[in-house]
Amino acid sequence: MTATEANPITTARALTQATRAVVDAAVKQGAVTTKNGATIDDHQVLTERLAYLATQIRAAEDLVAYAERVPADEMQGSFALAYAAEVAHATRSQIEAGWDDFGLGAADIAPLETAEARAAIRRGLSEEAIRAIGRQMISTGGVNNCELEDEAATLTRTLARDFAKGVVAPVAQEIHRKDLLVPDSLLKAFSEQGFFGSSIPEEYGGTGMGDLPMIIITEELSAVSLAAAGSLSTRPEILTKALLAGGTDEQRRYWLPRIAAGEELVAIAVTEPNVGSDVAGLQTKAEPAEHNGVRGWRINGAKAWSTFSGRATILALLARTDPDPASGSRGLSLFIVPKPPYDGHAWQFEQPEGGVISGTANPTPGYRGMHSFTLAIDNLFVPHTNLVGGDTGINKGFYLQMGGFAAGRLQTGGRAIGLAQAALEKACQYVVQRSQFGVPLSEYQLTQYKIGLMAVHIAAARQATYASARAFDTRAVEPSMAKLLSCDIAGEVTREAQQLHGGWGYSEEDPISRYVVDALVLPIFEGVKPILELKVIGRSILGG
Repeated sequence: MTATEANPITTARALTQATRAVVDAAVKQGAVTTKNGATIDDHQVLTERLAYLATQIRAAEDLVAYAERVPADEMQGSFALAYAAEVAHATRSQIEAGWDDFGLGAADIAPLETAEARAAIRRGLSEEAIRAIGRQMISTGGVNNCELEDEAATLTRTLARDFAKGVVAPVAQEIHRKDLLVPDSLLKAFSEQGFFGSSIPEEYGGTGMGDLPMIIITEELSAVSLAAAGSLSTRPEILTKALLAGGTDEQRRYWLPRIAAGEELVAIAVTEPNVGSDVAGLQTKAEPAEHNGVRGWRINGAKAWSTFSGRATILALLARTDPDPASGSRGLSLFIVPKPPYDGHAWQFEQPEGGVISGTANPTPGYRGMHSFTLAIDNLFVPHTNLVGGDTGINKGFYLQMGGFAAGRLQTGGRAIGLAQAALEKACQYVVQRSQFGVPLSEYQLTQYKIGLMAVHIAAARQATYASARAFDTRAVEPSMAKLLSCDIAGEVTREAQQLHGGWGYSEEDPISRYVVDALVLPIFEGVKPILELKVIGRSILGG
C-alpha cells in the first residue's frame, strides 16, 4: 500500500519515524559541533533551529500517539497526518537551507528523501485535505471535545468550561478594556470551585487531581480570559511546586492549605529591572538580621514584572543570601513574604518591623486583570521561618524556583492553547455570519484552508501539552517544549483569526483584538523564547 492509500494514522506514524531519524541525526551532529552543549553560544542559530525541530517532532509524535489511541475519531487522524507532514517538510527545508551548518551527509537526510515520505508529505499538506479540516471545524463551531481518556479529566473540563462561560465571560471584556483588577467575587467563586488546589495533594488541603486536570482547567479558563481567569493559578502553582520539593514539613502544612483554599493569593518576585532571564545575576540582597529576638533577614533591592503583587497576600521572592556575586545561582534563597492586599495601580506597605515595600504597575497593551508591578524593597524584614526549606534551603532557592518555573511553563502551554482555541471558535462563528460579495466567508476556499491550519496547529499544541502534563515528573524538558510551541501557535492563530474578522478584528469592542494582544505576552513570561531555545531545550538535547 502506498502513502496515498494507507490509513492516515499509519502514514503519519511512518512519517514521524522518518522525521525523528533525521532530527536525531541532526541533534547528534549538533552535540559534536557544540561539544555537548558547552559552546552553544558560539552556535546560537544552529541551536535554536535544533531546539525547534526537536520540539516540533515531539509534538508530532504526541499527536500521532493520541490519534492511535482514539482511532474512531477520524478527525484526529487528519490532524496527525497534516501536522506530521508539516514537520517533515519543515525539517527537510531547514536542513537543506542550512546544510553546511547542520553538517549532515546525504545518508542522514535519506529517510525524508524516499518516494513514500515525499508522497506522505504531499498527502498531508494537500490543499483539499486542509480545507476539509477547515470545513469540519466551521460546521462544528471549532469547539474542542477531544477525548481525554480519563473520566475525572472530562468532568473537570465540563466544570471549568461551565464556570468560565457563566462566571468569567460576563466580565472579561470589561476587565480588559478598563484595565480593572480581577474582582473579589470572581476570586471567591474560583476558590470555591477548588481551582487553586487542583494539583496540591489532598493531605495539604488540595484536590490532588494532578497536573493534567490543572492544565485542562487553565485551558478552559484562558479561553475566556487569559489574565482574569486562566492565569489565576499560575503563581500559586509555582510556589506550590517549590514548597513540595524543598519546603519544611511545617511550611508545607501551614502554607499549602491556605493557598489551596484561596486564603493566600500568591505573586512571584524574581525578575529585576536590570535582570531578566539571567536569574543567577539577581542583585536583591537578603542579609541575616534579628528583630525583637526573632531570627530573620533584611531584604533590599528591586523587582520587576511582579504580576498580581498588589492584590497578593504573599510574595515568593528570590534574593541573594550569599554576598559573593561570584556565587551566582548557588547564592540565592527563596522567601515567602506576607503583605496586605491592595487594589489599584500603586501601593505601599510599611512593616511594623520598619521595612517598606512599594509597587507601581507597568502599563501593558494586554494581559489585563492583574497588573504587573515594579517593586522597591527597603529594609524589609522576613522571619527565618519564611525562608523556604529553613536552614537547608539557604542558597538553594534557584533550584526550588526553577522547579516551580517548570510547572509555570507547563501551565503556560495550557494558557496558550486556551487562548488559541478561543480565537478559533470566534473565527468559525464570524465567517458563517459575515458575507462578502454575496458569499459567506465560510464558503471561500482560503477561509477554509486558514481555519484548517489553525485547527491542526492547536491540536498539536494541545497534545504536546497534555503529554507533558502526564509525564511532568519524569520528562523535565518537555514543559519548556510545550510552552515554546503552544505560545508561538497562539500568536499565529490569534492573528489569523483577527485577519478573518477584517476591520472589526481591530476594534476593542470585539474580543478577538483582546486575544491578539494577550497572546503577545505568552512567549515572554515564564522564560522568554530565545532563552528556552538556547539555555533550556538546546542545552538539554545537546548535552545528552
